[in-house]
Amino acid sequence: MANQKSVDETFIVLTTEVNETIAESLAKELLNRKLAACVHLREVRSYFVWKGNLEQSNEVQLLIKTNKARLENLLDVVNQLHSYQTPELLYWSASTSDAYKEWIQDSVSHS
Repeated sequence: MANQKSVDETFIVLTTEVNETIAESLAKELLNRKLAACVHLREVRSYFVWKGNLEQSNEVQLLIKTNKARLENLLDVVNQLHSYQTPELLYWSASTSDAYKEWIQDSVSHS
């Protein structure tokens, strides 16, 4: 049972995309492939160092909910489809209610 609990563990994945159209396309692809249960999109202004220069960009942030069983596949697909050469990919385990965890599990199941 502990092994199943580990597989069902909820993960949050954070990335950004260049604009809303591309972010929506990536979100829909993750949902259609059942790699994510939910994706929130929000406009953000990012400041970062790229190739030694301070940069600023308006981007769209994707906050993605999945489980441990689908995490690696999700990360692979984001890396394949992302518009950036080096996409931001942050992820961490999240505590959730049992009902929300069950909804995520049902949303990303293969059946």
